[in-house]
Amino acid sequence: MEVRFVLYELYLKSYFKLGNIFYLTILLTLFVLILFKSKKRQPIYLLDYTCFKPPPTLRVPFSTFIEHARLVFKDHPKVAHFQMRILERAGLGDECGLPKAMQLIPPQPTLDLARDEAHLVIFSTIDELFEKTGLRPNDIDIIVTNCSVFCPSPSLSSMIVSKYKMKNCIKTFNLSGMGCSASAISIDLVSNLFQIWPNSYALIVSTEIITPNCYMGSDRSMTVPACLFRLGCSSILLTNKWAEKHRAKYQLLHIVRTNNGPDNKAHKCVTQQEDFEGKLGISLSKDLMVVAGETLRSNITILGPLVLPILEKVRYTFNFIAQNIFGPNKIRPYVPCFNKVFDHICIHAGGRAVIDEIQKRLSLSAQQVEASRMSLHRFGNTSSSSIWYVLSYIEAKGRMKKGYHVWQIAFGSGFKCNSMVWKCNRNVDTNIDGHGPWKDCIHRYPIQIPDVLKL
Repeated sequence: MEVRFVLYELYLKSYFKLGNIFYLTILLTLFVLILFKSKKRQPIYLLDYTCFKPPPTLRVPFSTFIEHARLVFKDHPKVAHFQMRILERAGLGDECGLPKAMQLIPPQPTLDLARDEAHLVIFSTIDELFEKTGLRPNDIDIIVTNCSVFCPSPSLSSMIVSKYKMKNCIKTFNLSGMGCSASAISIDLVSNLFQIWPNSYALIVSTEIITPNCYMGSDRSMTVPACLFRLGCSSILLTNKWAEKHRAKYQLLHIVRTNNGPDNKAHKCVTQQEDFEGKLGISLSKDLMVVAGETLRSNITILGPLVLPILEKVRYTFNFIAQNIFGPNKIRPYVPCFNKVFDHICIHAGGRAVIDEIQKRLSLSAQQVEASRMSLHRFGNTSSSSIWYVLSYIEAKGRMKKGYHVWQIAFGSGFKCNSMVWKCNRNVDTNIDGHGPWKDCIHRYPIQIPDVLKL
């Protein structure tokens, strides 16, 4: 009996010890999970977005543009001829739109007409966005607008608050001078603000008001923006509410921003006229090509470890070490194969030269840059909103499925290269989501764009 009692007592002691260890293990596990959860960044969902589609009344075909150029630059016929030669190689189509101020003869880049352009492109995209999402203006907690050149006071964000009578506790931000990559900067700002303000909605408006950009002087290189930039705007609705996950289109995975501003060449480089071997065209200057390549390389150096598979990381690491040992002249830089990571790549439609350069450096196929080329042809260079027109093209073609990864990449003044990586959260069905700005024309694309369009 005594032996049994001793064994039974030992059994109880060991049972309670094991039980204590078990419960302590559970508590420790829960503590670690809570700690990890508290440090994990808030998930960011893209509920939906809209892009401005210029009305037919603002359409400017090549014939009209050239006729206006000859009338405006009647004292400088070489400038009008130069613009015509640019258009032949720009990759733009006949359906791009220009604001009213730039269609007048002579153009009238006044403050009132610039405001009219801002009202047109911004309010129409926001109205459509509210209609698509079912949200009300008072649901918005944060507004971020970005426009490089046109910076009125009161600001564009204040103009939106006034128009829609939003709540007085809304947080507003207005970014200027950031160039064509400003949309990614706006989203990066919101992603950081979301870590402070949970359960919020953020409205981002990316545009470039081009009315003030009108130039009527004799410097031919200064007339290049008028040949490439066209009407455009995008409104994007972000949220960090878990309840919206089921209907959000995308989830933000990564943002990588690189800036070569400390380099004087990068800070000052601009597009310029080239006239080599009797072939006139517009392309990237030599300095800008070098700077763009360096900035892109810096960007993908940071982005690569975040998204690439292990084998690609190992190859890139060995190549990097070899270049430092033997020198870049003997060892060619290894460009990671991003085709294995991303289902779609949205390159900023800033011009044919920009798309060609990125396609070459990343070894992309014609199909992978199709959306960017078609967006440039249909809408022109719409600055910071162009990557959303490119994404909309992919959706309108029915090519976006749940689980797909999308890489948006844009370049801007400074010199900057910004990347965003999204994961498609649900199937994007054109019967439900529509065709965006590509409605009534998506069936005509893709089309063959000649290297030189004879005008």
